[in-house]
Amino acid sequence: MLNQFVIVGRLVKDSELRETETGKKITNITLAVPRSYKNSNGEYDTDFINCILWEGIAQNTTEYCKKGDLIGVKGRIQSRTVEKDEKTNYLTEMVAEKVTFLSSKKEEKAEE
Repeated sequence: MLNQFVIVGRLVKDSELRETETGKKITNITLAVPRSYKNSNGEYDTDFINCILWEGIAQNTTEYCKKGDLIGVKGRIQSRTVEKDEKTNYLTEMVAEKVTFLSSKKEEKAEE
């Protein structure tokens, strides 16, 4: 069996590095990924994919990437349940194994 996922998108907001109780570094990011086809209104919809980054990947991404930057993420899909207000919520998210910095908003503006 194989659980591998590759995605390229733009960071929705700056990431914030945190530490777990055991001292591991972690950050959560959301990537905006436009679909490759138009909806019935003639517009491109966008999917927002939540990703979890650990340790060195989390630290480097937080340090070098900002809102709007284009990045590639390779990882695996994970699903879990979260109990909130006596309701069970099901979450599906990506756990990053590799992050590639593709371009930044600063670079794109400098080229114009």
